[in-house]
Amino acid sequence: MKYYNNIKSLLCGSLLLLAGGASFTSCTDWLDKDPESIVAEDEAFKNYRNFQGYIEEIYNLIPDKEKINYCTAWNFGDDAVHNTEGFAHMDHQVDLGNYRNWYSNTQCWLNGDRSSLWRNSWYCIRKCNMGIENIKSLVGTDEERDLLLGQLYFFRAWWHFELMCYFGGLPYIDKAFSANDIPELPRLSFQECADRCAEDFEMAASLLPLDPNGWDETLAGMQTSGKNDLRVNKFMALCYLGKCYLWAGSPLMKEFEKTKDGGVAQLLGASSNGKTYDYDVTYCKKAAETFGKLLDMVKNGQVTYHLVGFKYSNLYDHTMDENAENCYSDIFYTHKKSWSMPGASEAIFRGAYPGVNSANWNCAKIFGPKVEGLVAHDKIIHHPTANVIDQYGMANGQPIYLVRDGEYVLNPRSGWDPEHPYKDRDPRFYHDIIFDGFHYVLSTDALTSTQKKHEYCTLYTGGAMRGVADGSSTGYFIQKLIPHQCNEGDKWYDYDHQFQSYLPYMRLAEIYLMYAEAQAAIATSVSDLKDKPVYCKSYSAVDAINVLRDRVNCDDYPMEHVQSNLMDTREHFIDEVRRERAVELSFEGFRWCDLQRWLLLTEPPYTVKYSHEFERLETDDWFKDHDPKDAHIGNFHKKELITRRLESKHYWFPLPDKDTYLYHGFDQNPGW
Repeated sequence: MKYYNNIKSLLCGSLLLLAGGASFTSCTDWLDKDPESIVAEDEAFKNYRNFQGYIEEIYNLIPDKEKINYCTAWNFGDDAVHNTEGFAHMDHQVDLGNYRNWYSNTQCWLNGDRSSLWRNSWYCIRKCNMGIENIKSLVGTDEERDLLLGQLYFFRAWWHFELMCYFGGLPYIDKAFSANDIPELPRLSFQECADRCAEDFEMAASLLPLDPNGWDETLAGMQTSGKNDLRVNKFMALCYLGKCYLWAGSPLMKEFEKTKDGGVAQLLGASSNGKTYDYDVTYCKKAAETFGKLLDMVKNGQVTYHLVGFKYSNLYDHTMDENAENCYSDIFYTHKKSWSMPGASEAIFRGAYPGVNSANWNCAKIFGPKVEGLVAHDKIIHHPTANVIDQYGMANGQPIYLVRDGEYVLNPRSGWDPEHPYKDRDPRFYHDIIFDGFHYVLSTDALTSTQKKHEYCTLYTGGAMRGVADGSSTGYFIQKLIPHQCNEGDKWYDYDHQFQSYLPYMRLAEIYLMYAEAQAAIATSVSDLKDKPVYCKSYSAVDAINVLRDRVNCDDYPMEHVQSNLMDTREHFIDEVRRERAVELSFEGFRWCDLQRWLLLTEPPYTVKYSHEFERLETDDWFKDHDPKDAHIGNFHKKELITRRLESKHYWFPLPDKDTYLYHGFDQNPGW
């Protein structure tokens, strides 16, 4: 017996949606349905509208990483930490090496209490397979059939791929098994699983419209014309095809192979041993070719996607220039725009609409200081490590530190001055990071007398905002995703400000970054980095990084291109691409997967999280009339906060033990 659930679609109205059993879990969890919601299978698949409604549930089950719990965590790399009250969160458990905690940690998107990557993946994969197998039941046009199948093939690959990034190669489920059956399929290696994903992404690309405008031009898509931005399309499928190839070609995945008995893949060696630059050329060439064609489409204006601007009249406050249509901040949040979905023209793949005022009870209150209740809610704070602060280089295009022989060494060409550590930095630093002397509360009328004392940030060592319980242990706060006006004075998180946030899974900037990385991976000479390949008429690897630099370059905050000393060798350029990725995608949830696939997760200096300690040499009143980036600082130095004791087993999360007992062949990851 199969059960169906009639729920309200967030994308195109109230439609018929399937709620069948998941492949690796008991079906009983999914069968608590209102009897009135149960409809016959032939109703769900009989026409395009009903069939599309069936698919809409898949969109709705894409986890919103920022809102899995009232206070969630998604940055597992070396880029962020919680304060002590948040140590139960998954990011700190990763620091401790306690990866098994993901089973029960409902504040983690891998297994959240509101949405779960693990549970939703198997459920949606089964939905995709049931849809593909029932397409013959459709009474409709060839166009409708292609649109439905394209979405199903895309999502079957996407859910597999997201799981693979954290758990390694898995069985590729391409059949709708009965909820009572246990499919005894062996685990594939990551590369074998990636090949299966690639087949589905390619199939999806062949069936779907090019972009949201392409959807609007189909007869079926005209029913939701102008509202197709979140629907999967050809461009999106090709983006994930390229990403799938690049991940399969990354150093970690190259070091994996199937065991002779056909069991789970084994990691060859616990240390990178210099293998961090050793990519699989075959896969990376496929990735480079795919990304190159996509960037040509963007350059030629063939798709609606393009990089948003970086024009601000006040960069610290994210005040957009009056002549700008949208800005960098619009990728991550919207303000007084009727809770419209963030992303602008740059977000490629997102889940469904997150709901009115949803940020107020989640991410809007977990990034700022809780001193004297300056930001509402409990005292849990998500703040940046000094590690990521050091990744933000200088406006002259030079990094502050270079990676040499596996260590960070000060770059003599950077011009960075420890007595003025925030001066002349990459403009993205001023957009993303709150530092000492920053004007945090702009409207103080609603503040208490004690709160008013904290109008400006006191993030120097011993400052009021450096308390481990209610401030920052690292010397910084994050405002890239949530602006500093989300506080008790400015109250941007209040209902009337219509504040909305959403973290995209993929945006256009990442395509430039992945293209540059793939090109560098296959380069055999320095000239290969600077020359345009035959499959991309628009950009070389170096050009792709410079496009992102040009985006943030402005009169008040200039930004130079990649400098010659950073592309004198293939390896040095790869280091710079990785640093650019760390800055551009900071706090967006990619860092752990990047360190993992580069075979750097267990390697110093990436295993140490640290703070910046310093003395304030200016008076408190000085900051009221001066730019905080110009402040004179004394005794600036690093302090170790956390050292991760990670082993080779920590390159993958463990599978739930109960699932590995289902049958021989669905083996646990090595070391767990």
